[in-house]
Parts: sequence; C-alpha cells; structure tokens
Amino acid sequence: MNSALGPVGATATGGGSRSRAISNGRVVAVLLAVVVGSLLFVSVQPTFYRAFCEWAGLYDIDRAERVASSALPSRPVTLEFDANSHDGGLLFRPQTASMEVKTGEVVHVTYRVENTRNSTVIGQAVPSYSPQYAGGYVKKLECFCFKQQTFAPHEVREMPVVLLLDKGLPEEVNRVTLSYTFFEVPAGSTNSSAPAAEIGK
Repeated sequence: MNSALGPVGATATGGGSRSRAISNGRVVAVLLAVVVGSLLFVSVQPTFYRAFCEWAGLYDIDRAERVASSALPSRPVTLEFDANSHDGGLLFRPQTASMEVKTGEVVHVTYRVENTRNSTVIGQAVPSYSPQYAGGYVKKLECFCFKQQTFAPHEVREMPVVLLLDKGLPEEVNRVTLSYTFFEVPAGSTNSSAPAAEIGK
C-alpha cells in the first residue's frame, strides 16, 4: 500500500510546487510592473508639473528671470493699484495707491482684505489692467489671485503681490493700472483656481 501511495504523493507534491512557482512568478511580475510604473511616474512628473504651472500661470519665475536679464534698457513707469469687491462682504484695498518703478525690477505691493460678515467667505480675485494690453507685460511671481482665498468671520488679512513689468512694455505706455476684483464663491463650490487666461497675466 505504501509503495502504491508513494508516487501519488510525489505527484501531488510536484503539482503544489509548480502552483507555488506560478504564483510567485505572478507576484514578481506585479512587483516589477509597480517598480517600472513608479520610475516612469517619477521621470515624467517634473514635466507634468511644469506644464501645469505654465497652464495655470504659476511659472512666471523663469520668465521673470529672463525679463530681468534682458538686454533692453529699463525705464520708469508709474504703477497704480486698485481694488474692488463684487459682493460687498469683503473690504478690499491696496496699501499703496501708486509707485514709480522701473521695467525689469521686482515690485512688492500689499493688499488688505477684511471680511465684514459673521460667516466664512470664500473669494476669488480676478485681475484687470489699464491699458488692457499692458496685462501681457505684467509678470506675477506671487499673487493671492492664483487660488481661492478663505476668510474667517471678521478676519483681516494682508496679502502680498510680487511682480515686474516686462522691459518690452511699449514706449507709449508710461502708466499701468493693476486692479483686482474679489468675487465671492458660493458655499460648496469646488476650490478651483481662477481662469488661466486671467491668472497668467
């Protein structure tokens, strides 16, 4: 009896070994796929991130460096600042009404916002320019308009804007007005950025 059972037992053992080998092979294949996928993701992530920043207007730092190092001469320009609130719940104003700057130099300005409501307010600031075509020569390095802002009841906040004017600004433009309008975002809306066409200016 034992001799008869011996081959059967051996066959069963061999089958189990083959099953385990196949299972282990699948695990190894899955792990290799995960590793390769991770490496590919890491390799392309900087490209995707850069593309997103350029699409959203958040990659003006490189552009600013090119502007600052431009061979074009700098010239004086008057920068004026304005602020408005579309729905009235936010008191919004620039700390500086105007300043004399030079094209190609980095400019720092601060805006002040106060939430006058007894409830939280979410707002999105949208820029505009005068003359309108001058917006293409305003390069923002830092701006609260890049994303929605959430203000607690009666919160007061000072928010910086860092920018420069492209040295390629047409000669006939000696005064540029940068204006922001805060629009309140309905509760429950997704926290999306302002339109890329606006932010990138």
